[in-house]
Amino acid sequence: MFALSYLQIMILILAGIFVGFAKTGISTMGIFNAMLVTIVFPAKMSVGILLPMLIIGDFIAVAYYRKNVIKKHLISLMPWALIGVIGGYVVLLKVDNNQLKLLLGTLICGLIVLQVLRDFMGARFDSKFPSSMWFIAAMGILAGFATTIGNVSGAIIAIYLFAKQVPKQEFIGTGAWFFLLVNLVKVPFFIHLGMITSDSLLIGIWTVPLIAIGAYAGIKLLPLIPQVYFQRLVLLLGAFGAVKLLVEGIMIN
Repeated sequence: MFALSYLQIMILILAGIFVGFAKTGISTMGIFNAMLVTIVFPAKMSVGILLPMLIIGDFIAVAYYRKNVIKKHLISLMPWALIGVIGGYVVLLKVDNNQLKLLLGTLICGLIVLQVLRDFMGARFDSKFPSSMWFIAAMGILAGFATTIGNVSGAIIAIYLFAKQVPKQEFIGTGAWFFLLVNLVKVPFFIHLGMITSDSLLIGIWTVPLIAIGAYAGIKLLPLIPQVYFQRLVLLLGAFGAVKLLVEGIMIN
């Protein structure tokens, strides 16, 4: 594995714990986590480093919440998500690291605005959109696209499942199955793009204990966390990260 600086090691330790916590606790933390890794790695490399870590977290979450899945929501979303994955792959073929920073920053800002809109509209949002085919298609394509270009679709799936009025345990379980399936689909695309390498796989392996610690914390703390306030804090941190990516991308370009 290539030599890591002390700062990179510290960021990866935090990222490992946060990945586990996001998979079994607060899924929107993925926005902050994606931003965190881009601090010390180029944008494309950071996406490739995170994917093996996320898949490990997915397996842990699925193992624990394997019975808490609503299959009809999963099945209706997956075909559209695959379209989004292919779209994301095509974009990654065309953009460089600086352009990806701009794209990620813009996308994260858009996701945060969407989540704030949902929080503001509350029950009106949940009752108006979830049954329409265009809503399911839009959420699926956007989730597949966002997870492919930056591993940042947690907020999209959260909006989709909240709109379906899914209980907390089923929310985590259905999301876990969705991300496991989609992330596994992404692997050959990322290998072809050179974003998954032997180095990123080794990083994934040595962060397994950290991911497990974060997952355990998520399982234990989820019932105790007032989710709406924690989610707003995570989105605020994600907003700072998005602005950072946008400024960096604009200044370099």
